[in-house]
Amino acid sequence: MENNYLVIMAGGIGSRFWPMSTSETPKQFLDILGTGKTMIQQTVDRIKDIIPTQNIYIVTSSNYKTIIKEQLPFLDDGQVLLEPCMRNTAPCIAYASYKIYTQNKNANIVVAPSDHLITDETGFRSIINKALEFTCKQNVLLTLGIRPHRPETGYGYIQSVKEDIQIGEINKVQSFKEKPDHETAKQYVNAREYLWNSGIFIWSAQSIIKAFEKSLPEIANTFAKGKGVYNTPKEQEYIDNAYPECQNISIDYGILEKANNIFVLASEFGWSDLGTWGSLWEKRKRDNNGNSVVGSGVHLFECNNTIVTVPENRSFVIQGLDNYIVVEANGIVMVCKKEEEQRIKEFREKVLIK
Repeated sequence: MENNYLVIMAGGIGSRFWPMSTSETPKQFLDILGTGKTMIQQTVDRIKDIIPTQNIYIVTSSNYKTIIKEQLPFLDDGQVLLEPCMRNTAPCIAYASYKIYTQNKNANIVVAPSDHLITDETGFRSIINKALEFTCKQNVLLTLGIRPHRPETGYGYIQSVKEDIQIGEINKVQSFKEKPDHETAKQYVNAREYLWNSGIFIWSAQSIIKAFEKSLPEIANTFAKGKGVYNTPKEQEYIDNAYPECQNISIDYGILEKANNIFVLASEFGWSDLGTWGSLWEKRKRDNNGNSVVGSGVHLFECNNTIVTVPENRSFVIQGLDNYIVVEANGIVMVCKKEEEQRIKEFREKVLIK
């Protein structure tokens, strides 16, 4: 257990959950589900029985140091890795991996986003334990694939070499697929050799560093040069200077799609990336008309399949909406068709420009 580490990626700004999620307080630091815990707190809680608290690292924007320390006060400063700028997931993972490797060359690392929903936490921990057992013994890169139960167009897919994948099986990856259109997504679901790409990865520190050296040597070189300053007072200065020079690239494009030692563990543990208001509506409790409401002062009339999130001290009377999103937060009221929620980024930009 002492060789198990967790790296949580928490630098995103959560623009698709605007106006509730803002660049100052993005969704990973919000109690989106109304559970009493924020998304990042839930991410830590579900895995802390597997990974020692001192082996948990958060990679995030330097803007979010204070809020992370407030929400996860048991972390010391050395466990909060601060990015001076956004450079996607590859530099983020490289930074954490090289830092951890300088402390423990036998480290076995789980990399997870900070803002995903997992409803079967016991099942999740079982899968993570199986994954860690697999990756600690061999030079492999492992990703968790979720069995699709609908033709989802908002997720990437992983194609396994095996055609009829069983939950709990580990198989080699044949290919990664971009977010498909609806017809292609239906074909993926029916084929039973495709899994949703969860964005959760497991590998040894040695394996991922080898992969960086092979596929992204410039990034590897940047963080290898820092080995003398990690876990010293000079670490942040080095990162502030070196990080902006890194290529802006995802771990999927930069490493996984090029690797010949990439495997997928077929999983089922009630996963959702909660990337949109629509996906949140699917996971929250709904009334007999399909409405999901947070806010005690909300009164609905002839509404169906609508998600409403407003402050407790506000009264809303809403009539005749079908498949809508209604949100009040940070002085903004947004009413948007669920089917057009991809335009929320557009709405956000126009409001903020003004």
